[in-house]
Amino acid sequence: MIGAGMGAMAAAARLAVAGHRVTVYERTETYGGSVRRFERDGFRFDTGPGLLTLPAVYRDLFIKTGKEPLEDRVELVQVDPSARHVFADGTQVSLPNASRAGVVAALDEALGAGAGERWGDFLVRAREAWDRTRRPLLEEPLWPNWQVLAGKEPYPGTTYKRLLGRRRVVTLSEIGKRELRDPRLAQLLDGYALAYGVDPGAAPASAAVLPYMEHAFGTWYVRGGIRELADAVYERCRQRRVEFVFGAEVTRILEKDGGAAGVELAGGASPASGSGGATVAEADFVVGQGPWRLRDLTGRQVYGAGAVEPEPEDRYPGRMVVCLALRGAREPGAVHRTVVHAADDEGDLDLFRHGVLPDLPTTVVDRPDDPALRPDGEHESVVLTATVPSATEYDWAAPGAADAFADRMVAAAERAVPGLRERVLWREVRTPLDTERETGAVGGAVPPPALAAPEGVLHPANSTAVPGLFAVGGWSHPGGGLPHAGMSGALVAGLIVEGPEFRGSQ
Repeated sequence: MIGAGMGAMAAAARLAVAGHRVTVYERTETYGGSVRRFERDGFRFDTGPGLLTLPAVYRDLFIKTGKEPLEDRVELVQVDPSARHVFADGTQVSLPNASRAGVVAALDEALGAGAGERWGDFLVRAREAWDRTRRPLLEEPLWPNWQVLAGKEPYPGTTYKRLLGRRRVVTLSEIGKRELRDPRLAQLLDGYALAYGVDPGAAPASAAVLPYMEHAFGTWYVRGGIRELADAVYERCRQRRVEFVFGAEVTRILEKDGGAAGVELAGGASPASGSGGATVAEADFVVGQGPWRLRDLTGRQVYGAGAVEPEPEDRYPGRMVVCLALRGAREPGAVHRTVVHAADDEGDLDLFRHGVLPDLPTTVVDRPDDPALRPDGEHESVVLTATVPSATEYDWAAPGAADAFADRMVAAAERAVPGLRERVLWREVRTPLDTERETGAVGGAVPPPALAAPEGVLHPANSTAVPGLFAVGGWSHPGGGLPHAGMSGALVAGLIVEGPEFRGSQ
């Protein structure tokens, strides 16, 4: 196994239970991929995902790999409200967690009669798109005839007439403008795409499944931070005798008789056997992350003709994370998550089109009510997150560049937390360069989840054209996001254990 990201560890635990001897080689000194934690002076911060959707993915992992359920290892807390939204005109609305009726009522009260009904009707159509794509995009290996998923828009009623009677597929942003008919509702919809690093101005209408997942299955916090979930998965792997070798960089995938036969390691990492001066580890199967890394490690394309063409990683944006250590207690009634929408939604879209940073970006403010994250009750730990251009689109190493944009994020967050700047003891700013260092993703880009439709996003399959070589994690099917990582691990394990006829869990 190459890399100890969440998808790789999910695959490793399942394979170990199936009787395979599994060794994971990780080039950094820890596990979890982008699910990291920053600690200083008694403050703790999640620097990757802050909340979990579809916890059933990890519940299934723990059930299938042992009798001890997930909830015995971590404490899951349903976040309510799921988020407060602050719009440019000062309007605010808190959306209840996993309650369509509650969301409709809250939107009607905050935005005016009819707003909730329009959003509710949109969620009904989003559910139809979800029902049509859930199995092929999340629960099954990528079909050999994957073009079916890219040939039709699963969101109902998404074509509009053009001149001369021609019809065209619309984007998610157009859905917001045409069907929701309120700029604040349109921003609400766009914000879900932005959170996944998806351009709402180019994404297909099927991206409606992103807000649907939150509303249907809820949003969950892991007490102590999402890093606790990575710790639990790692410990489950160790319990199943998965061996981890940290600081071990794989430099080449070995092949024999046309198939994967092991890996070559830099710097004498062990356990391994020496052969001709090289440090190698033989294996019946090799699992790696991302088509570009597999190409570099094999020296050739690993997907045959007719496969999904892998997109360059750095075509996608990255994330900026600002960790704030605050003096003063968290005020009673503060919500866990607030999304502060940009004053100008075109500014957010420009980062996709031109790599231009918005003046006041859409900023997610996470304020968990969790004593484990702060030194005492007179302090607070806050994390700000924004979608930004990758490090190949913007020079994050330029003097002052990161701090200048962090200042903009703090200014945006102050619309939700008045007096925020005066409370800051210190801050830690993390750019896509940190993501690149920790995950190896080119430019620190963050992979989007798979989306069906002609303008959707499909990632290469988990199986490759090289026998015995498999791909796991966000840059392979079914794409990025914590639930998707867990699903990719289940798919890879199924393909190895049951063979190419594996069609997913029933």
